[in-house]
Formats: sequence, structure tokens, C-alpha cells
Amino acid sequence: MPTTLLQSDLPGLELLHRGKVRDVYALPGNRLLIVASDRLSAFDVVLPDPIPGKGEMLTQISNFWFGKTEHLVPNHLLQTPLSEVLPAGTDLALYEKRAVVTRRLKPVPVEAIARGYLIGSGWKDYQATGAVCGLQLPAGLKQAQQLPAPIFTPSTKAAVGDHDENVSFDAVVAAVGADLAEQVREATLTIYKWAAAYAAERGIILADTKLEFGTDENGKLYVMDEMLTPDSSRYWPADEYRVGISPPSYDKQFVRDYLETLDWNKKAPGPHVPAEVIAKTEAKYAEALRRLAGIELN
Repeated sequence: MPTTLLQSDLPGLELLHRGKVRDVYALPGNRLLIVASDRLSAFDVVLPDPIPGKGEMLTQISNFWFGKTEHLVPNHLLQTPLSEVLPAGTDLALYEKRAVVTRRLKPVPVEAIARGYLIGSGWKDYQATGAVCGLQLPAGLKQAQQLPAPIFTPSTKAAVGDHDENVSFDAVVAAVGADLAEQVREATLTIYKWAAAYAAERGIILADTKLEFGTDENGKLYVMDEMLTPDSSRYWPADEYRVGISPPSYDKQFVRDYLETLDWNKKAPGPHVPAEVIAKTEAKYAEALRRLAGIELN
């Protein structure tokens, strides 16, 4: 059965960062221990109620994609058993499906986003300007329409509680240099195209995805953090896809839809979420994991 973990507690390990979902600890040998909790964030605010098993599902689907795409772009995963790094007395069962040991990399300070369809903030930008992140698109496109070709639309990396902002490729060049910016763009689009084709064979549309990258001491680029999860991607059932509407998705849309009905300013603290909304969201994550990776955590 899936476990529930709102916040990790690993005495003796140095906690480097507690993010919206993941807790990151330092390990000897220039390594990290990354724990995916069951915390739920919406509109960049961490909500008080967890989604049971969410961290396990996110980790398993990330690990699946890291394995599937390592021939395209190297990733941060190491094969170190968790039993070797967890503090004595830790409940291994609580962490074994939600924690990974990784290389400790220098993060590239950009959210690397690939879009194959016009939705979300990209759709809003297009409606206002006819472009997304400075990329001019054909006139007359509709909501959720497939783009002529996938595009790289980076954004800033916001702190907890702040909102990411779409930026141009030139802004990425200014931040990290032309060579690294081009590497990130190429890696992002390569992974997206491969994963979108894989998902399509399983009746799922990968509309867009957000990737994170880091470099090692030699400047080698790795994809890191999470990969192609329902938290970082828009997955749509192909049989329910229609141009002109926002299709149903395998993510926390149930939560977003519920929150939009409230008188809430989208700032912390977040409101409590009803049990039935949590259950529907958990089921969507589980369905994505089963359909894409053939994994069930029951």
C-alpha cells in the first residue's frame, strides 16, 4: 500500500532545501538524497492537506522516464541503495519508493519548458501578443491546438510562494551563456519529442513539460530533479482531446478547479481541500503511472 509523508525527518543528515514537494539532503561524496513528500502545491502555494502516495508515484514515474531517456540525455540518478544512506532506525518502507540518491549538481537557473500544444500560460501569452516567449506563432491558433513544431519556452525559477515568469531564449543566453543555453534547449526538445511519441502510443498526449538541468564540475549537462511527472507536465487522454477547450488532464486539475471556486487570493496559507477532491487527484496520478509506466503501487 502507498505510504503518506507530509514532511521528511532524517536526523543526522543536513537538510539543504525543503521545496514545494521535495526535501533535499546532503550526502558525502558530492551526492544528494532527494525525498518526494506528499505535499500538494497549487498556484505556487503549498496546501495543508497531502495527497497520500503522491510522492511515491512522482518518484516512480520520474525514475521510469530517467531510465527510458538516458540514451538521449544523462540524468542525475545514482544506483546507491537507500539502505546505505538513511540514518539508523529510519523506516525504509516509508522512503524506498519516494527517495533517490543523486549526483550533486550546479542547477541551471531556468525552468526548461517544451510545448507541443497551445495551453496554459502559453495560450494566455499568445492571445495577448501572438507569440510565446518571444517566438511568433501563426495567426488564428485555438486553445489546446497542436503547434506546427514543439517550441522551447523557458521561464524564471521562482522561490516558494512566487510565480514563474516566461522569458525569451535571449534572456537564458544572458543568464547562462550561449553554449549552455543551446545545450539546454536542444536537450529539452529532444526529451519532449521522444516522450511525446512514447506517450502517444499509449493513448496519451504530452502537451508540454518542464525540465530542470544541472552541470557537474566539468560542465557536463544532466537532467535532474523530477522528469515528465503529472506535476511537471500536462498529460491529456487522447480520446478526450478537443481543439478549442482545455482538455481533462492527469494531474492536480481537480484541486485547481476546486480552488477556483473559493474566495481565496492564491497566497499562503492555502485552504484545506475536501477528501473527495484529494481522492480524485490521487486516482489521476495513479492512472498516469499505470498507463505510462505499467506500474501500480497497490
